[in-house]
Amino acid sequence: MKVLLDACVLYPTVLREILIGAAAAGLYRPLWSERILEEWARATVKLGPGAEAVARGEIAVLKTAWPGASVAPGAALLGRLWLPDPNDIHVLAAAVAGGADLIVTFNAADFPRHILTEEGLDRQDPDQFLLALHDASPEVVSEVCERVRAEAERLSGERQEMRALMKRAKLPKLGKRLSG
Repeated sequence: MKVLLDACVLYPTVLREILIGAAAAGLYRPLWSERILEEWARATVKLGPGAEAVARGEIAVLKTAWPGASVAPGAALLGRLWLPDPNDIHVLAAAVAGGADLIVTFNAADFPRHILTEEGLDRQDPDQFLLALHDASPEVVSEVCERVRAEAERLSGERQEMRALMKRAKLPKLGKRLSG
């Protein structure tokens, strides 16, 4: 399964690490575009000095690890598509150009299902997506989340409870499933 990851799900570190960990475990193939990666880098500016440089380093590592994940939609495709927010057309175009099955995004209103269906696509928020992966491969997703939790604990120097970490990552249902 090919999945286009929107910038809003790549920007938060814990969420990105879980999504990419699940892809690295072979549960799906991630896709993005250069513009999506640029949106992620620019979003970090609000975190303060140096944050954008860190994000660009993380992007370079991601691009090296996933050389076939970047999709470049052509101008004709961009011109043919329509969405309520014209600034999101590039996301839909990248999904179509990459042959994605799904767009993972928090922005449901910007990607109406009837428009996505016309292009052979669906959308899910990351919590829904990761729950579905967990249902199919519970041990794998649990292991990925545990690795991310342990790394968050190591970096923070403080105990990180799984459910609380998942809630902060906007994955409350997955957190409940992993803790239950």
